Amino acid sequence: MRVLRPFHLVFLVMVGALVPWVALAQSTATLSGTITDPLGAVVAGASIVVHNLATGADRTITSDNAGSYVVPSLAPSDYSVRVTAPGFGTYTLQKLTLLVDAKTGLDVAMKLESAGETVLVESATPIIDSESITVGQVIDRQTVQEIPLNGRHFLDLTVLTPGGVTAPAAGSLTAPSRGLGANSFVTAGNREDSVNFQINGVNLNDLTQNQITFQPSINTTSEFKINNQTFSAEYGRSSGSVVNVSTRSGTNTFHGEAFEYLRNEALDARNYFNPKGTRIAPLKRHNFGGAFGGPIWKDHTFFFASYEGLRQSQGLTINSGVLTAAQRAGVTDPVARNLLALIPVANDSTGSRFVGIAGGPVQTDQGTIDVSQTFHSNDTVHGFYALQKDVRTEPTLQGNTVSGFGDHRAATRQVLTVNETHVFTPRLVNEARLGFNRISISFNPNVTTDPTTLGIDTGTTGPNGIPQITITGPNLNFGGPSGFPQGRFDTLGIFSDTATYTVGKHSIKFGGEFRRFLNVNFSQDTGTIGFNTIANFQAGGANSFTITPTRTSNRLYVNALGAFVQDAWKPLPQLTLELGLRYEWNGSPMDGANRLVVFDLPTASLFRVGTNGYGNSPYQQNYNYEPRLGFAYDVFGSGKTVLRGAYGYMADQPESNVIGNLNSNPPFANRVNYSNSAVTIPLNNLYNSAGLAGIGISGVQRNMRNAYTETFNVNVQHELPFGVVTSVGYYGSVGKHLRTPLNVNQPNAAGVRPFQSIAASSPISAGANISNVNITQVSSIGMSNYNAMWLTARKAFRNGLNFNFNYNYSKSMDTGSLSGTVLQDATRPYLNYGPSDFDTRHRISLNAIYTLPFRGNRLVEGWQLSGITQWQTGNPLNITTTSTFTGTANVLHPNLLRPVQYGLTRPSNVTVQWFNPSTCTTPAATCTFQLPSTGFGNMSRNSLVGPGFADTDFSIEKNTKITESVQFQLRADAFDILNHASFGNPTTSANSTTFGIISSTRFPVGDLGSSRQLQIIGKIIF
Repeated sequence: MRVLRPFHLVFLVMVGALVPWVALAQSTATLSGTITDPLGAVVAGASIVVHNLATGADRTITSDNAGSYVVPSLAPSDYSVRVTAPGFGTYTLQKLTLLVDAKTGLDVAMKLESAGETVLVESATPIIDSESITVGQVIDRQTVQEIPLNGRHFLDLTVLTPGGVTAPAAGSLTAPSRGLGANSFVTAGNREDSVNFQINGVNLNDLTQNQITFQPSINTTSEFKINNQTFSAEYGRSSGSVVNVSTRSGTNTFHGEAFEYLRNEALDARNYFNPKGTRIAPLKRHNFGGAFGGPIWKDHTFFFASYEGLRQSQGLTINSGVLTAAQRAGVTDPVARNLLALIPVANDSTGSRFVGIAGGPVQTDQGTIDVSQTFHSNDTVHGFYALQKDVRTEPTLQGNTVSGFGDHRAATRQVLTVNETHVFTPRLVNEARLGFNRISISFNPNVTTDPTTLGIDTGTTGPNGIPQITITGPNLNFGGPSGFPQGRFDTLGIFSDTATYTVGKHSIKFGGEFRRFLNVNFSQDTGTIGFNTIANFQAGGANSFTITPTRTSNRLYVNALGAFVQDAWKPLPQLTLELGLRYEWNGSPMDGANRLVVFDLPTASLFRVGTNGYGNSPYQQNYNYEPRLGFAYDVFGSGKTVLRGAYGYMADQPESNVIGNLNSNPPFANRVNYSNSAVTIPLNNLYNSAGLAGIGISGVQRNMRNAYTETFNVNVQHELPFGVVTSVGYYGSVGKHLRTPLNVNQPNAAGVRPFQSIAASSPISAGANISNVNITQVSSIGMSNYNAMWLTARKAFRNGLNFNFNYNYSKSMDTGSLSGTVLQDATRPYLNYGPSDFDTRHRISLNAIYTLPFRGNRLVEGWQLSGITQWQTGNPLNITTTSTFTGTANVLHPNLLRPVQYGLTRPSNVTVQWFNPSTCTTPAATCTFQLPSTGFGNMSRNSLVGPGFADTDFSIEKNTKITESVQFQLRADAFDILNHASFGNPTTSANSTTFGIISSTRFPVGDLGSSRQLQIIGKIIF
């Protein structure tokens, strides 16, 4: 481990001297303001009492000589505020709602004592936050609970915030996992693996892939906030958005609910690609549970417990290209004939596609318990624990187009948070947090056939499954899934502490965080086989083959720490300046078993980590200093028009899987990696033939840097009549050192690779042949930029109505949108620069809740309407060929001879043609795409555009009082009520017979935008 430099230590010691060691995420709220007299002069020495209406807890502070006050670290809740001062009447605000991570301003103009007491009966949340530079939005509890959500996952609400987009179906973390929801989301031009998830201020990320460990139940979630840009220096670890989830807690009154959400195919419309004459894909979904909370000891101890279960039996539509009858008859190789039995026979009108339904059951159970204790007005402790067990079967996986070759996965997920808030003095408040999140998950293939029983030589024996096989032409993918079975056990432990000190016009926050992540994993690879043509499959000759036949395992651990100082300074009553600095140190991932082997480029040697100049990690990750600064200016001093501008620098902590493949290098595994478009190897001798071509190895850039993003914005926010707030602004970012896999053994124009063999002096595999293999090195050479205009209008719930409108006009560019994006030309990474995979030029979203103003008997009153509407333009399409000119298939682009002709046609009753797919090897008058056999085509990455997305969800509910404190809610949700099919992207391989063809909706049946689906809900609320 690299020793921290002296300057770094000085910074850490300075912060450590101020606060007990160690993040923070701001799950609490801050209330501040100025006390003045009737003439506008400041009132010093005024007493401000902030009373929590739910728990009875009080916080008291006195205004300073400038009349200012700051009350930090308040739990999100409803409060009353009482202000007294000698010579003045008492000011009482009966209700003020403070939201998670909010900086709320409340200025009070006192009246003279002779005028009597001033009482403001009720106030909603202040409409404009004039104190913060953070760009974000709170999704309140009413929206979380009442808006129609397909699947009831809170992350689906992220698309209703500025900068949010409905992600491409191809996203590895953003695509919805059936029954579990998405693992991440895309917003503000950031990669999907750069989001920082927090629950009650404690990290909820699984750092193997930097995804959310699991989504807390909707009935557990009180509210959450998404910080999209320029957040405070108290936030670290990720360069993207920060999501703060606040969980529900007990109060001084008992309250709870019991619910059942019911869906089945009898209420659903037919999917566009589920043609008449075939049965509608079956769906039986029961989502049930309840919650109960209240006082254990009034005003002191409270609890809240919940349970939610899901039982889902879902049929997934299979619509895939297969071999025609003539192509099946042409199979001559005996091993290929054995594989032919695994490929379904065509059953559509063209004789080239198979349409059917595959089952995929899901079962989840999640329980939570929340306990809070107020020892006295100066000390509170809050604890939360959640446990989820889920079991899911996927009929297809990792691009499989034939059902049956998916997996069965079982997981146990946990999170624990403990928060302690201590008020040392009214001006010094400390928050300490301790927590962990954990996931234990296994992935087992549905088919465990021994490949040798089919005549395939993979170098393995036993019932682990057959390789995942791809046949270019029909775009056919079956077998596998590759890399399975596998499993992992991940634990992330966190301790953090922060303090807020108020002095004069400064509110200074400082603190730090320590994280330790442990990843224990195993994998038994089944391998992959590729056929560039149908003829090669018929003859049993593979163009590519990869496998790691040895079972591999890791025990990886990562340490990280950070420290920060943030000052909110009000040099003028109308101006707030935020100045912050964060130091982030991310230790390099290390393997407890010391089984990591790296390929050293300068010497062409394989070295075991810990030898030959390598430390105890394959790369020495560096540190980052992260400044954050900005301003918020109340233009007219009325709190109704605020101008903001800010800049922020945020760095990523690398996922542990950046070094996950290094234990597959020799001598611990004998991996092979063969790829040749001209020379095939036989199915019955794959492993030996591929082994003669060279061993398979991978590496990590030795001087790899932390990926980071610089964000900047300027915006104006204004309050209109009727409580409507609008904002418009420019938002931009630049990303550097993004994770990118790099083939450091790419052939040159003559077909010769830089490395022909392992050096004779190498301590491992000396002289081994690598003249025909790719060497993939994880590198930090990627870059991105994002420029956008966001226009928003929102109305907090008042007079029975709230709504939220967002319009994004944006452009996101990068050299790769995922950590696994492969470059077309590793020697010229800049050629990959183009629109991001998730680039969405225009997007509109609107959500609203309206309580109908009917009054009267139980039948007439209690009606409510709510809904969501989304529309956006299409995402980019990356057109590729199967040429292996650079040693890697499906990354090279064709030549574009003329403009692409878009237009929907229906070549069959189960497919849609998105654009003219005319291809040729020699330029012709009728040809659009020319497929070069060598060299690079002139098309750039992501140069075409796929279908857009549109969806409208609607809900109607009736709340009927049974008693004064008990009501029954009957509700109906209609997802995609207009039954508008949002198509998925077409096949983008120009060599495929399905090139340009769309065969499914953007998301599978039962998910967002697939077809109209109805849901019936019954709920008892008390």
